[in-house]
Amino acid sequence: MNGTMKAIVKHHRGEGAELRDVEIPSIREDEVLIKVKATSICGTDVHIYNWDEWSASRVNPPYVFGHEFAGEIVEAGSKVSNFKEGDYVSAETHLICGHCPQCLTGKFHICENTKIIGVDTQGCFAEYVALPESNLWKNPEDLPTDIASIQEPMGNAVHTVLNGDVAGKSVAIIGCGPIGLMAVGVAKAAGASQVLAFDLNPYRLELAEQMGATVTVHSGEEDPVEKARALTDGHGVDVVCEMSGHPTAMDQGFKMITNGGRVSILSLPTKRVSLDVTNDIVFKGVEVQGITGRKMYETWQQVSRLLNSGQVDVKPMITHHLKLEEFEKGFELMNQGKCGKVVLHP
Repeated sequence: MNGTMKAIVKHHRGEGAELRDVEIPSIREDEVLIKVKATSICGTDVHIYNWDEWSASRVNPPYVFGHEFAGEIVEAGSKVSNFKEGDYVSAETHLICGHCPQCLTGKFHICENTKIIGVDTQGCFAEYVALPESNLWKNPEDLPTDIASIQEPMGNAVHTVLNGDVAGKSVAIIGCGPIGLMAVGVAKAAGASQVLAFDLNPYRLELAEQMGATVTVHSGEEDPVEKARALTDGHGVDVVCEMSGHPTAMDQGFKMITNGGRVSILSLPTKRVSLDVTNDIVFKGVEVQGITGRKMYETWQQVSRLLNSGQVDVKPMITHHLKLEEFEKGFELMNQGKCGKVVLHP
Protein backbone atom coordinates (compact mmCIF):
# COMPACT_ATOMS: atom_id res chain seq x y z
CA MET A 1 0.00 0.00 0.00
CA ASN A 2 1.40 3.38 -0.99
CA GLY A 3 0.75 6.81 0.49
CA THR A 4 1.09 8.54 3.83
CA MET A 5 -0.47 8.14 7.25
CA LYS A 6 -0.77 10.08 10.46
CA ALA A 7 1.58 8.92 13.22
CA ILE A 8 2.90 10.06 16.58
CA VAL A 9 6.63 10.52 16.08
CA LYS A 10 9.27 10.75 18.77
CA HIS A 11 10.93 13.50 16.79
CA HIS A 12 14.00 14.43 18.83
CA ARG A 13 16.15 13.51 21.82
CA GLY A 14 14.08 15.47 24.31
CA GLU A 15 10.67 15.76 25.89
CA GLY A 16 7.49 15.40 23.85
CA ALA A 17 6.43 14.04 20.46
CA GLU A 18 4.79 15.29 17.27
CA LEU A 19 1.89 14.22 15.06
CA ARG A 20 3.28 13.90 11.54
CA ASP A 21 2.42 12.57 8.11
CA VAL A 22 4.80 9.69 7.38
CA GLU A 23 5.04 6.98 4.75
CA ILE A 24 2.80 3.93 5.22
CA PRO A 25 5.24 1.09 6.00
CA SER A 26 6.00 -1.44 3.29
CA ILE A 27 5.95 -5.13 4.22
CA ARG A 28 8.35 -8.02 3.71
CA GLU A 29 7.18 -11.40 2.43
CA ASP A 30 6.69 -12.74 5.99
CA GLU A 31 4.90 -9.64 7.27
CA VAL A 32 1.43 -8.13 7.28
CA LEU A 33 0.21 -4.55 7.17
CA ILE A 34 -2.37 -3.78 9.86
CA LYS A 35 -4.84 -0.90 9.99
CA VAL A 36 -4.77 0.17 13.64
CA LYS A 37 -8.21 0.46 15.26
CA ALA A 38 -7.09 1.18 18.83
CA THR A 39 -3.70 1.74 20.47
CA SER A 40 -3.11 2.27 24.17
CA ILE A 41 -0.47 4.28 26.02
CA CYS A 42 1.97 2.27 28.13
CA GLY A 43 4.27 3.34 30.95
CA THR A 44 7.19 2.63 28.62
CA ASP A 45 5.73 5.13 26.14
CA VAL A 46 5.60 7.69 28.96
CA HIS A 47 9.29 7.10 29.66
CA ILE A 48 10.01 7.77 25.97
CA TYR A 49 7.70 10.78 25.80
CA ASN A 50 9.25 12.35 28.92
CA TRP A 51 12.75 11.43 27.76
CA ASP A 52 14.20 10.05 30.98
CA GLU A 53 17.59 8.40 31.49
CA TRP A 54 16.38 4.99 30.37
CA SER A 55 14.84 6.20 27.10
CA ALA A 56 17.85 8.39 26.34
CA SER A 57 20.05 5.29 26.58
CA ARG A 58 17.73 3.05 24.55
CA VAL A 59 15.77 4.70 21.72
CA ASN A 60 16.92 6.52 18.61
CA PRO A 61 14.60 9.25 17.31
CA PRO A 62 13.07 10.12 14.98
CA TYR A 63 10.69 7.16 14.78
CA VAL A 64 7.06 6.13 15.40
CA PHE A 65 6.64 4.74 18.91
CA GLY A 66 3.83 2.83 20.66
CA HIS A 67 3.44 -0.94 20.96
CA GLU A 68 -0.05 -1.87 22.24
CA PHE A 69 -2.81 -2.14 19.65
CA ALA A 70 -5.63 -3.97 17.92
CA GLY A 71 -6.39 -3.76 14.22
CA GLU A 72 -7.30 -5.41 10.94
CA ILE A 73 -4.92 -6.95 8.41
CA VAL A 74 -5.17 -5.09 5.11
CA GLU A 75 -2.23 -6.66 3.27
CA ALA A 76 -0.31 -9.93 3.69
CA GLY A 77 3.13 -10.90 2.38
CA SER A 78 3.63 -13.80 -0.03
CA LYS A 79 4.97 -16.14 2.69
CA VAL A 80 2.24 -15.42 5.26
CA SER A 81 0.25 -18.64 5.67
CA ASN A 82 -1.77 -18.50 8.90
CA PHE A 83 -3.30 -15.03 8.60
CA LYS A 84 -5.15 -13.24 5.84
CA GLU A 85 -6.64 -9.87 4.93
CA GLY A 86 -9.56 -9.04 7.18
CA ASP A 87 -8.24 -10.89 10.24
CA TYR A 88 -8.64 -9.01 13.53
CA VAL A 89 -5.33 -9.11 15.41
CA SER A 90 -3.13 -7.83 18.19
CA ALA A 91 0.57 -8.64 18.57
CA GLU A 92 3.29 -9.88 20.87
CA THR A 93 5.72 -6.97 20.95
CA HIS A 94 9.00 -8.84 21.46
CA LEU A 95 10.80 -9.54 18.19
CA ILE A 96 13.06 -12.50 18.93
CA CYS A 97 16.08 -14.03 17.17
CA GLY A 98 15.15 -17.73 17.46
CA HIS A 99 18.76 -18.92 17.80
CA CYS A 100 20.20 -17.67 21.12
CA PRO A 101 20.50 -20.10 24.09
CA GLN A 102 17.24 -18.79 25.57
CA CYS A 103 15.25 -19.21 22.35
CA LEU A 104 16.68 -22.67 21.77
CA THR A 105 15.41 -23.76 25.19
CA GLY A 106 11.94 -22.28 24.73
CA LYS A 107 12.50 -19.16 26.85
CA PHE A 108 11.56 -16.83 24.02
CA HIS A 109 10.43 -14.00 26.31
CA ILE A 110 14.01 -13.52 27.53
CA CYS A 111 15.71 -13.80 24.13
CA GLU A 112 19.06 -12.09 24.54
CA ASN A 113 18.64 -10.36 21.17
CA THR A 114 15.09 -9.10 21.74
CA LYS A 115 13.92 -6.00 19.94
CA ILE A 116 10.70 -4.36 21.08
CA ILE A 117 8.13 -2.90 18.70
CA GLY A 118 7.87 0.84 19.19
CA VAL A 119 11.06 0.93 21.25
CA ASP A 120 13.71 -0.52 18.94
CA THR A 121 11.59 -0.55 15.76
CA GLN A 122 8.75 1.44 14.21
CA GLY A 123 5.63 1.28 16.39
CA CYS A 124 1.86 1.45 16.27
CA PHE A 125 0.93 5.02 17.31
CA ALA A 126 -0.17 5.35 13.72
CA GLU A 127 -2.87 4.49 11.22
CA TYR A 128 -0.91 1.44 10.04
CA VAL A 129 1.81 -0.85 11.39
CA ALA A 130 3.81 -3.65 9.72
CA LEU A 131 4.66 -6.78 11.71
CA PRO A 132 5.93 -10.35 11.18
CA GLU A 133 3.31 -13.08 11.02
CA SER A 134 5.09 -14.87 13.90
CA ASN A 135 4.16 -12.05 16.30
CA LEU A 136 0.44 -11.94 15.56
CA TRP A 137 -2.38 -12.97 17.87
CA LYS A 138 -5.84 -13.48 16.38
CA ASN A 139 -8.60 -11.84 18.40
CA PRO A 140 -12.19 -13.08 18.84
CA GLU A 141 -14.43 -11.07 16.53
CA ASP A 142 -16.62 -9.87 19.40
CA LEU A 143 -13.75 -8.56 21.53
CA PRO A 144 -14.00 -4.73 21.69
CA THR A 145 -11.01 -2.99 20.14
CA ASP A 146 -10.10 -1.08 23.30
CA ILE A 147 -9.91 -4.30 25.34
CA ALA A 148 -8.05 -6.08 22.52
CA SER A 149 -5.47 -3.29 22.51
CA ILE A 150 -4.53 -3.83 26.16
CA GLN A 151 -3.92 -7.59 26.01
CA GLU A 152 -0.18 -7.03 25.72
CA PRO A 153 0.14 -5.08 29.00
CA MET A 154 -2.41 -7.36 30.64
CA GLY A 155 0.03 -10.13 29.72
CA ASN A 156 2.64 -8.37 31.86
CA ALA A 157 0.22 -8.40 34.78
CA VAL A 158 -0.64 -12.08 34.23
CA HIS A 159 3.03 -13.06 33.92
CA THR A 160 3.91 -11.18 37.12
CA VAL A 161 1.05 -12.51 39.25
CA LEU A 162 0.96 -16.08 37.93
CA ASN A 163 4.70 -16.74 37.86
CA GLY A 164 4.06 -18.73 41.02
CA ASP A 165 1.10 -19.98 43.04
CA VAL A 166 -1.32 -17.38 44.40
CA ALA A 167 -4.40 -19.46 45.24
CA GLY A 168 -5.32 -18.97 48.89
CA LYS A 169 -2.41 -16.58 49.42
CA SER A 170 -2.12 -12.92 50.35
CA VAL A 171 -0.91 -10.79 47.45
CA ALA A 172 0.35 -7.21 47.61
CA ILE A 173 0.24 -5.10 44.44
CA ILE A 174 2.57 -2.14 44.92
CA GLY A 175 1.81 0.58 42.39
CA CYS A 176 -1.66 0.93 40.88
CA GLY A 177 -0.84 2.19 37.43
CA PRO A 178 -2.66 0.42 34.59
CA ILE A 179 -0.66 -2.83 34.83
CA GLY A 180 -0.92 -2.83 38.61
CA LEU A 181 -4.69 -2.42 38.31
CA MET A 182 -4.88 -5.38 35.95
CA ALA A 183 -2.68 -7.37 38.35
CA VAL A 184 -5.27 -6.75 41.06
CA GLY A 185 -7.97 -8.32 38.87
CA VAL A 186 -5.74 -11.25 37.90
CA ALA A 187 -4.78 -12.02 41.51
CA LYS A 188 -8.42 -11.95 42.57
CA ALA A 189 -9.43 -14.23 39.68
CA ALA A 190 -6.59 -16.64 40.52
CA GLY A 191 -7.97 -17.20 44.01
CA ALA A 192 -5.83 -14.96 46.21
CA SER A 193 -7.26 -14.83 49.74
CA GLN A 194 -6.36 -11.15 50.05
CA VAL A 195 -5.34 -8.59 47.43
CA LEU A 196 -3.71 -5.55 49.01
CA ALA A 197 -3.28 -2.56 46.68
CA PHE A 198 -0.76 0.16 47.59
CA ASP A 199 -0.41 3.58 45.99
CA LEU A 200 -0.19 7.31 46.73
CA ASN A 201 -2.93 8.24 44.28
CA PRO A 202 -6.52 8.16 45.66
CA TYR A 203 -7.98 8.07 42.13
CA ARG A 204 -6.06 4.91 41.27
CA LEU A 205 -6.75 3.32 44.64
CA GLU A 206 -10.45 3.73 43.88
CA LEU A 207 -9.90 1.99 40.53
CA ALA A 208 -8.04 -0.79 42.37
CA GLU A 209 -11.09 -1.33 44.54
CA GLN A 210 -13.25 -1.57 41.41
CA MET A 211 -10.81 -4.14 40.02
CA GLY A 212 -11.25 -6.36 43.08
CA ALA A 213 -8.76 -5.27 45.74
CA THR A 214 -9.85 -6.47 49.17
CA VAL A 215 -7.89 -3.65 50.85
CA THR A 216 -6.50 -0.40 49.44
CA VAL A 217 -3.73 1.44 51.27
CA HIS A 218 -2.63 5.04 50.72
CA SER A 219 1.10 4.67 51.34
CA GLY A 220 1.47 8.31 52.30
CA GLU A 221 -1.18 8.12 55.03
CA GLU A 222 -0.49 4.66 56.48
CA ASP A 223 2.72 2.70 56.95
CA PRO A 224 2.52 0.04 54.21
CA VAL A 225 4.67 -2.47 56.07
CA GLU A 226 2.74 -2.17 59.33
CA LYS A 227 -0.55 -2.37 57.46
CA ALA A 228 0.51 -5.49 55.53
CA ARG A 229 1.65 -7.21 58.70
CA ALA A 230 -1.52 -6.25 60.58
CA LEU A 231 -3.62 -7.81 57.81
CA THR A 232 -1.60 -11.05 57.86
CA ASP A 233 -1.46 -11.78 61.61
CA GLY A 234 2.01 -10.26 61.78
CA HIS A 235 3.56 -12.71 59.30
CA GLY A 236 3.75 -10.55 56.15
CA VAL A 237 2.27 -11.16 52.72
CA ASP A 238 2.94 -14.28 50.68
CA VAL A 239 3.45 -12.58 47.31
CA VAL A 240 4.57 -9.06 46.41
CA CYS A 241 4.14 -7.77 42.84
CA GLU A 242 6.25 -4.62 42.51
CA MET A 243 4.79 -2.32 39.86
CA SER A 244 5.84 1.14 41.08
CA GLY A 245 9.57 1.38 40.41
CA HIS A 246 9.93 3.74 43.37
CA PRO A 247 12.97 2.93 45.57
CA THR A 248 11.08 3.48 48.84
CA ALA A 249 8.10 1.38 47.73
CA MET A 250 10.37 -1.41 46.55
CA ASP A 251 12.19 -1.48 49.89
CA GLN A 252 8.81 -1.61 51.66
CA GLY A 253 7.83 -4.57 49.48
CA PHE A 254 10.82 -6.56 50.69
CA LYS A 255 10.09 -5.62 54.28
CA MET A 256 6.43 -6.72 54.09
CA ILE A 257 7.12 -10.09 52.43
CA THR A 258 6.83 -13.17 54.66
CA ASN A 259 9.66 -15.65 55.15
CA GLY A 260 9.84 -17.84 52.05
CA GLY A 261 7.61 -15.50 50.08
CA ARG A 262 7.88 -14.40 46.45
CA VAL A 263 8.69 -10.92 45.16
CA SER A 264 8.06 -10.46 41.43
CA ILE A 265 9.39 -7.20 40.01
CA LEU A 266 7.96 -5.82 36.78
CA SER A 267 8.70 -2.13 37.40
CA LEU A 268 11.62 -0.25 35.86
CA PRO A 269 13.29 1.92 38.52
CA THR A 270 15.00 4.92 36.93
CA LYS A 271 17.65 5.04 39.66
CA ARG A 272 19.51 2.59 41.88
CA VAL A 273 17.51 0.95 44.67
CA SER A 274 18.90 0.36 48.17
CA LEU A 275 17.73 -2.86 49.83
CA ASP A 276 18.61 -4.71 53.04
CA VAL A 277 19.64 -7.87 51.23
CA THR A 278 20.84 -9.63 54.39
CA ASN A 279 17.69 -9.28 56.50
CA ASP A 280 14.94 -8.82 53.91
CA ILE A 281 16.04 -11.37 51.30
CA VAL A 282 18.71 -13.83 52.43
CA PHE A 283 17.62 -14.54 56.01
CA LYS A 284 13.98 -14.63 54.90
CA GLY A 285 14.69 -17.12 52.10
CA VAL A 286 12.78 -14.90 49.67
CA GLU A 287 12.34 -15.82 46.01
CA VAL A 288 13.02 -12.76 43.82
CA GLN A 289 11.91 -12.71 40.18
CA GLY A 290 12.61 -10.21 37.46
CA ILE A 291 9.62 -10.18 35.10
CA THR A 292 9.93 -9.10 31.49
CA GLY A 293 7.29 -9.31 28.80
CA ARG A 294 5.03 -12.30 28.46
CA LYS A 295 5.76 -16.01 28.08
CA MET A 296 5.36 -16.67 24.37
CA TYR A 297 2.61 -17.67 23.92
CA GLU A 298 1.48 -19.26 27.16
CA THR A 299 0.68 -15.88 28.71
CA TRP A 300 -1.37 -14.81 25.67
CA GLN A 301 -3.51 -17.92 26.09
CA GLN A 302 -4.04 -17.11 29.77
CA VAL A 303 -4.98 -13.51 28.98
CA SER A 304 -7.44 -14.56 26.29
CA ARG A 305 -9.12 -17.12 28.54
CA LEU A 306 -9.36 -14.75 31.52
CA LEU A 307 -11.02 -12.13 29.32
CA ASN A 308 -13.32 -14.53 27.44
CA SER A 309 -14.47 -16.21 30.65
CA GLY A 310 -15.27 -12.89 32.29
CA GLN A 311 -13.08 -13.77 35.28
CA VAL A 312 -11.19 -10.51 34.79
CA ASP A 313 -13.18 -7.43 33.78
CA VAL A 314 -10.78 -4.72 32.60
CA LYS A 315 -13.47 -2.18 31.70
CA PRO A 316 -13.21 -0.21 34.98
CA MET A 317 -9.55 0.61 34.35
CA ILE A 318 -9.99 1.78 30.73
CA THR A 319 -10.86 5.34 31.66
CA HIS A 320 -10.17 7.47 28.58
CA HIS A 321 -10.76 7.21 24.82
CA LEU A 322 -9.05 9.87 22.71
CA LYS A 323 -8.39 10.57 19.05
CA LEU A 324 -4.81 9.99 17.89
CA GLU A 325 -4.53 13.76 17.45
CA GLU A 326 -5.25 14.20 21.17
CA PHE A 327 -2.20 12.20 22.26
CA GLU A 328 -0.72 15.08 24.28
CA LYS A 329 -3.78 15.04 26.54
CA GLY A 330 -3.31 11.30 27.00
CA PHE A 331 0.31 11.68 28.08
CA GLU A 332 -0.64 14.53 30.38
CA LEU A 333 -3.24 12.32 32.06
CA MET A 334 -0.67 9.53 32.45
CA ASN A 335 1.92 11.88 33.94
CA GLN A 336 -0.62 13.30 36.37
CA GLY A 337 -1.94 9.88 37.37
CA LYS A 338 -5.49 10.99 36.59
CA CYS A 339 -6.36 7.95 34.48
CA GLY A 340 -6.33 4.21 34.25
CA LYS A 341 -5.64 3.05 30.71
CA VAL A 342 -5.76 5.65 27.92
CA VAL A 343 -6.75 4.31 24.50
CA LEU A 344 -6.07 6.27 21.31
CA HIS A 345 -8.16 5.76 18.18
CA PRO A 346 -6.54 6.62 14.82
